Amino acid sequence: MEDLAHLSGATVRTIRAYQDRGLLPRPERRGRANVYTDVHLARLGQIADLLGRGYGLASIKELLEAWDAGKGLGGVLGLVAEVDGPWTDEEAVRISRAELERRFGGGSDDAAVAEAVELGVLEPVPGDADFFLVPSPQELAVAVELYASGVPLSAISSHLRELRVQVEHIASRFLEFTTEHVFARYLDGPHRPTDADAAEAASLVRRLRPLAQQTVDAELARAMRLFANRSLRRHLGTGESRRTGPTSRSVAVPKETIRAVEELVGPGRVAAFVALAVEREVRARALDALMPKGAPPADLDEQG
Repeated sequence: MEDLAHLSGATVRTIRAYQDRGLLPRPERRGRANVYTDVHLARLGQIADLLGRGYGLASIKELLEAWDAGKGLGGVLGLVAEVDGPWTDEEAVRISRAELERRFGGGSDDAAVAEAVELGVLEPVPGDADFFLVPSPQELAVAVELYASGVPLSAISSHLRELRVQVEHIASRFLEFTTEHVFARYLDGPHRPTDADAAEAASLVRRLRPLAQQTVDAELARAMRLFANRSLRRHLGTGESRRTGPTSRSVAVPKETIRAVEELVGPGRVAAFVALAVEREVRARALDALMPKGAPPADLDEQG
């Protein structure tokens, strides 16, 4: 057992606990000696790998029993690896505290750093207090740009917390959607998935994984354009934009006036006539405003 512990990196106490839980086969008895083989060493490696993926001992026992029963573990582990793998092309980078302070104006703000660590934007490097790991350089770059534009760090953190709630809801709904329509046949059957089933499911995860981000990117771009345009028009107070052109407004016109215009130009040309008449009046008043005081009013017919 001591030799097995040395080769595997596990402690003797851990090995005994695995045996008591049925995770590790009993050793072969040869005379008065207990003999462990490569089978035990491989099993300890499997347990360590599954623990590293976040499985509890009870779940690990079920997976290993399925493996021992010939139902296959390789495909299941492949599916787990696909789900646990990176869902982005970004690679984490290291950043020094000095460089971090330089990017955010040169000052030291321990409270802001602590909040960034709590949010996972920064991760401490064990044994080195002067460096941090940045899981998403893009996210940090956005924070730097917002801060440079005048947004306080506290507001950036609050916005990120609110944004995460919304994004996690979207992710949850997308997972429910794909589970119901794609993965239910692999998860809800009376039997555990075979190696082939798990491999097929892993392939589907690999193909469908980018779809959530692509959909969100497209819809976010559409929504940002829509609301940014509305906000700009509201703040400018113009009622028109370069892309949408003038807005329309309903104006009440007396019935007698409508009948008179109909007699003059015909029923189908009332709206066009009224619009042109209004435009003519506006132009006339604009010309009158430009004329020197005392000059005769502008005559559009004479002016051409």
